[in-house]
Amino acid sequence: MKSDRFLTAILIGIGVLAIMALALFFVRRGGQDYIADNTPTGVTYNFILAIERADYERAYSYVEQSAAKPTLEQFRISFISSRSNITDVSVQVGSAEITGDTANVSVVLIYNNGNPFNSANRQPQTGQLTRQNGSWKIVQMAYPFWDYNWGQQFPPGKGPVQPAQPVPAPVTPYP
Repeated sequence: MKSDRFLTAILIGIGVLAIMALALFFVRRGGQDYIADNTPTGVTYNFILAIERADYERAYSYVEQSAAKPTLEQFRISFISSRSNITDVSVQVGSAEITGDTANVSVVLIYNNGNPFNSANRQPQTGQLTRQNGSWKIVQMAYPFWDYNWGQQFPPGKGPVQPAQPVPAPVTPYP
């Protein structure tokens, strides 16, 4: 009889710990908030957070105005199609090196390798920003938070190279 009470107490303790772990997970998950965006580091942080939250209009507002800037719809579709790549990575925004109206912000992408006994894969990257009309704007960011087709500028009448279309085989009529 005593062992049944002891076993019940252990099971209740495990259940309480599991509930506390789940509650902590869900409480901390939504804990990130936007910060001031008057520095290159703040703009980078807010840009990445907006993409993670699928707030594409806010993220789009941080992109530099240029001839190569995609439309909001192109921007949104690019991230919707690569959503799984974004959810598989954590980001650590570091310091910024500012030279005049340009800045490079260090960004570390952290990929979980799926093995709880090995450390995560850390890839240092750099985001490039420029100052436009007194605000910092993103020129280029690390993949998967950027589509590298956005930075390409083409001469008038020329666009990105399109994949070759298969030529249909000739149809031979039956006599």
